[in-house]
Amino acid sequence: MSYVDGFVLAVPKKRMGDYRKMAKAASKIWMEYGATGFFESAADDVSVGKVTSFPRSVKLKKDETVVFSWITYKSRAHRDRVNKQVMKDERIAKMMSGKPPFDGKRMIYGGFKVIVAA
Repeated sequence: MSYVDGFVLAVPKKRMGDYRKMAKAASKIWMEYGATGFFESAADDVSVGKVTSFPRSVKLKKDETVVFSWITYKSRAHRDRVNKQVMKDERIAKMMSGKPPFDGKRMIYGGFKVIVAA
C-alpha cells in the first residue's frame, strides 16, 4: 500500500503567486528524491462549518485562502527516506528562509496509510 503526507494551510490571497512558485520548486525537489506524486490545491468550494471545517482548522483570515496539499510515496519507510533527503537539501532551506508565503504555525500536517485506492 502507498503512503500520503497531507497538509492544510492558510495562504494570504495576495501571496498565492509566491506560494505557487514555491510549491512548483518544492515539487521538483520531492519528485527528484523519489516521491510518487505531489499535489497542491486551493479552496474553491469550502465553507466555514458551525463546529469544524477547513477554514476553522487553520484559523482562516478574510484575506486568506485554504490550501490543501498532499505528497504520495510507496510506503512510510519510503516517505521517511525521501523526507530525510529533502530536509537536507539547501534549496528547501533557502525557500523557508526569510518570509515564506504562509504561516507555518497554522499548518496542519500528518502521514496517512492508504486504506482504499481506486
